[in-house]
Amino acid sequence: MAQFDTTLKDSQATAVEPVAPERFDHAAYADYAAEKEHGIRRFVAAPSGVLVYRRVRAGECFAGACRDREHSLALQLGALHKSMAYRADVPNFLEPWYGIGVLAAAYGADYIWQGGAAPAMRPKYGSVEEVLGVNPLPIHKTEIGKRNLAMAEYFMRKTGGRLPISLCDIQSPLNTVGHVMDLNAFFLGCHDDPDAARELLNRMADLMVDYLRHFKALLGDALVMPGHGFASSRCLPGIGVSDDNIVTLSADIYRAVAAESIERMGEAFGGLAYHSCGCYAGKLDMLKQLKGLTCMDAAFTVQTDPAPNRPGEFADALAGTGITLNARMVGDMPTVIETVKSLARPDLKVIVVTYCADEQQQGRAYDAIHEIL
Repeated sequence: MAQFDTTLKDSQATAVEPVAPERFDHAAYADYAAEKEHGIRRFVAAPSGVLVYRRVRAGECFAGACRDREHSLALQLGALHKSMAYRADVPNFLEPWYGIGVLAAAYGADYIWQGGAAPAMRPKYGSVEEVLGVNPLPIHKTEIGKRNLAMAEYFMRKTGGRLPISLCDIQSPLNTVGHVMDLNAFFLGCHDDPDAARELLNRMADLMVDYLRHFKALLGDALVMPGHGFASSRCLPGIGVSDDNIVTLSADIYRAVAAESIERMGEAFGGLAYHSCGCYAGKLDMLKQLKGLTCMDAAFTVQTDPAPNRPGEFADALAGTGITLNARMVGDMPTVIETVKSLARPDLKVIVVTYCADEQQQGRAYDAIHEIL
């Protein structure tokens, strides 16, 4: 039986060779990506359907390499080059990523770099009331915010704006609050004064929206959505937001405290594409009610996440709603096919995200997925 491999730094990563910007064929990849847009647009307009996305993720970019814009871009260009060998309907994209925590920087937090890891944050405050008393700095005026925007500008300059580029790894206010204050104290605040907790998350959402508007303006026509862990395109709707801390709250508390803040982010960017790690199927009925929900992302194989979701639960919940399921499944072809069969519903919109190791297996999986769905 397949198991989650705890020896891997990144179970969703693919080994790639860096490619310097001056050696990358930007025009060829731009044409390749543009050709894929026709099928994606048909998918967006249809009430149901399937796309296949073979994500090629350079794992180092989500660790220490996110600090080095030159190395990160070269690795990601290597990933784009490699991705063209795999049969898929959605092209890969670049992501000028500088670690999560940019919102915490607005409240005075500093990045902590340890070895070759991605940055960590140490919370500064001990209560909701204490954080509400802080006058945060706009994120684009913080050191990290400036450097993140400078990294995006570097990607644009080196690619001429011809390649698809997404926003950074966007965390929900509920995910970010633990970078700003003690998370246990926040959970107590959700019970003691839910109105204050909701107000704090809403303020954080407004800070992120302001920052991401600067980011979006910088990327211009190169921008693809939802971004980060989602299959992304210039015509796919919604902004991808990670909300992993949902597994720690009851549905009632989440609705009372956190739902409005993540809805604000979706409203500002044409819809909400929702992600949580782990098994969060128990919250599906509640999450389906989020305003502006366009897409849900989840892991469906144990090689992807040690606590994967059951495919049938998501398929039943989303069939007929028009909400796209971004279904990630690390594994060989038999694992992918078994998982896809569990998703088969006549009125479901699904993007199957595969990680088949070689091009031949990916090609066979691609044909099988389209035949099943």
